[in-house]
Amino acid sequence: MASATTFYDFKPLDKKGAEFPLADLKGKVVLIVNTASKCGFTPQYAGLEKLYKDVTAKHPDQFVILGFPCNQFGAQEPGSDDDIQSFCQINYGVTFPIMQKIDVNGDSAAPLFQWLKAEQPGILGLKRIKWNFEKFLIGKDGTVKGRWASLTKPESLEAQILEEIAK
Repeated sequence: MASATTFYDFKPLDKKGAEFPLADLKGKVVLIVNTASKCGFTPQYAGLEKLYKDVTAKHPDQFVILGFPCNQFGAQEPGSDDDIQSFCQINYGVTFPIMQKIDVNGDSAAPLFQWLKAEQPGILGLKRIKWNFEKFLIGKDGTVKGRWASLTKPESLEAQILEEIAK
């Protein structure tokens, strides 16, 4: 989707392989995370779920997290989409959407991640994802409001998320 110019133009695939139009999220604050089940950062699923529940309890239907499994970093997401769904639900009680497994870097990178990296380059202007659990915050207007590295705990983003919801 080279012609996509806004967040809402993308239609990544959900866990069943169906299009998930991001246009359906207009007016919501969205946290995009590339995830993996066998990574040192995998316990962040618990923090993401807590963040999701805490924010949506205060602001129903105004916030969503989208997890995008990726196997490009140390082959730490080797399972099928069904395996990934089961893992997230059984081990972390994840209730936010986990999408279909994708690539986030290279020639086969998902168009959404190509756009995210162009909109909000990393340190020194690098336009690649460094590791699993990198996070992008999308405001209600569909623009990228922030990008955080894997070391950033999801819970630490609550203030920025609430600030975006309040706008």
